[in-house]
Amino acid sequence: MTSTPRFTLHPDFQVGAVDPRLYGSFIEHLGRAVYGGIYEPGHPSADEEGFRTDVIDLIKEIDVPVVRYPGGNFVSGYNWEDGVGPKDQRPRRVELAWKSIETNQFGLNEFVRWCQKAGTSPMMAINLGTRGVDEARAIVEYCNFPGGSYWSDQRIAHGFRQPHDIKLWCLGNEMDGPWQIGHKTADEYGRVAAESAKVMKWIDPSIELVACSSSHRGMSTYPLWDMTVLDHTYELVEYLSLHTYFGNLEGDTAHFLARSVGMDAFIRECIATCDYIKAKKRSKKTLNLSFDEWNVWFHSRDQDRKREPWTVAPPLLEDCYTFEDALVVGCMLISLLKHADRVKIACMAQLVNVIAPIMTENGGPAWRQTIYYPYAHASRYGRGTVLQMNLNSPTYADKEFGDVPYIEAAAVHHAPENRLVIFAVNRNLDSALELQGDLRAFAGYTVEQVIQLTHPDPMAVNSRDNPLNVVPKAGGEVKIENGQFSARLEKLSWNVILLKGEPV
Repeated sequence: MTSTPRFTLHPDFQVGAVDPRLYGSFIEHLGRAVYGGIYEPGHPSADEEGFRTDVIDLIKEIDVPVVRYPGGNFVSGYNWEDGVGPKDQRPRRVELAWKSIETNQFGLNEFVRWCQKAGTSPMMAINLGTRGVDEARAIVEYCNFPGGSYWSDQRIAHGFRQPHDIKLWCLGNEMDGPWQIGHKTADEYGRVAAESAKVMKWIDPSIELVACSSSHRGMSTYPLWDMTVLDHTYELVEYLSLHTYFGNLEGDTAHFLARSVGMDAFIRECIATCDYIKAKKRSKKTLNLSFDEWNVWFHSRDQDRKREPWTVAPPLLEDCYTFEDALVVGCMLISLLKHADRVKIACMAQLVNVIAPIMTENGGPAWRQTIYYPYAHASRYGRGTVLQMNLNSPTYADKEFGDVPYIEAAAVHHAPENRLVIFAVNRNLDSALELQGDLRAFAGYTVEQVIQLTHPDPMAVNSRDNPLNVVPKAGGEVKIENGQFSARLEKLSWNVILLKGEPV
């Protein structure tokens, strides 16, 4: 293996186009994601509908294209009808997934209105835990049917004459998990998902559907579950979902930073499963992936075990993210980009307060966590076509993943703006590395901007009282001479390098 990381880029050698929905997120009725997160009537920044505008401003800064809602585990016991109509008539419910009390003061219509104000689009999940086909047809009729039917007229009576026109729907959540309300076998879920998909598309043929895969790669039924589910649903859905979370309970930073290698393998395996079913069915259709839950999650678990149950919007899953967490998130974003030909949707879980890039204080400020920055950078600059990098990097030995490259990187070419963006993480704990590249195919390109996220302490965090402790800085040693690129990547760093070509 080479001692100097090196790549070659050419605009004709492509991975695939980036679907903007790759930079989606997730809001569940869990902890303070909704109440105290995006919705807090009486907060100094709240608008006339109770939405926190300080949070909306931070979300717009990321440019989040789609938000999955209302779960998550929550959706498998949720009656969506509880959250529509007059608020004073909405029931309070015992919510079993997270042992909380749900007031239903925020529901489907509020979510659609919030999406409009936050500049994003809804990705709705339906309950296939305690409910099924009947709910599936009813909720699509309520949301998307123009009028003149029972459920569409209910929507109109609730103040929404125009259909919500929601185009993206999840067929339940993690239905192979014993923790899930209404947990099902693969055949049980495959059948109800197929029948639900059928009636949903009879109501609105223009919608796209996501089928549940295994809840994570470590499930004992993986990947047989996925194969069975796709046997039932392959021709009825557009996407198969993936979920994964990483943690560092051992305090081993080098191994933690290697975890995205497992994410790459998970994606490849799910693609192979989809393509096997395609071949088995002699189908002409290629199924894509929706990585609709991904993040770092482990800091808050001990604290959550001590919470008193059956309260309204308790602080749950409130991970305070470190600088090393931000590097792992950067590597995960690069994994998604490297598979942009098949991963078309992804949702960082979640958006506010609950394992989130944005934190708030009830009645107080909102601030950016460390993981906010790589997420925002990728969303803002990672639009276009991912190129094959052919990256060779020195490696280090990992107990689980074998040889792990010190440099993880992806390149995105945005031809209309004649811009090339390189995202790179240096996993090396001790040394800066020089990244070299052959850019002769991009003659005339010059360095437009360099952004680096570094910190001397891998455990550094941003907090209410010190929200700017870990922040990106402009500048870095990058040069292009005679088509040869070189960049100094500091040890333990997230790097965004923007190169600009001459006007076309």
